[in-house]
Amino acid sequence: MSVPGLKIRPVRDGDRDVLVEMFQGLNVYEETFVGNRRLDRVGGEDSLIYADKKVATSGGHRLIAEIDGKPVGHLYLTWERHGACVRDEVKDFGYVSELFVREAHRGKGVGRALLLEAERLTREKGFGHMLLGVLYGNAVAERAYDRFGFRPYATDLVKKLT
Repeated sequence: MSVPGLKIRPVRDGDRDVLVEMFQGLNVYEETFVGNRRLDRVGGEDSLIYADKKVATSGGHRLIAEIDGKPVGHLYLTWERHGACVRDEVKDFGYVSELFVREAHRGKGVGRALLLEAERLTREKGFGHMLLGVLYGNAVAERAYDRFGFRPYATDLVKKLT
């Protein structure tokens, strides 16, 4: 599906405010599933700082999706390594650590375009697979990732302690 006016580009210095807003939007969206997100602007700022550090440490990529020059989503891609139990030839992978599309643009192919670019960058790096995480209960995202070709790999379980 082609999205008219869509462009995927690297994050620029002037994108900070819009990224804070989108990271805050991601926190608000994820709150529905996990009930532990920081919903204020400072939470968005801290989430952005944390994600930026992960990308910088791994040498990954920060991408913005824009339609007609207006940012509508982002994707952060890090380079990771599986542990000692994994064979050397498949140890390295791309990890989609952050993916967000503004509500008005969901279901129109923006997320798919971001994932295609992440896939291209991962192949260009010489890595044979990508991973990403989905919060339990986010069936819409699970279906979208399934359509893109992602399959379950691991399940994290949580037990709340009183």
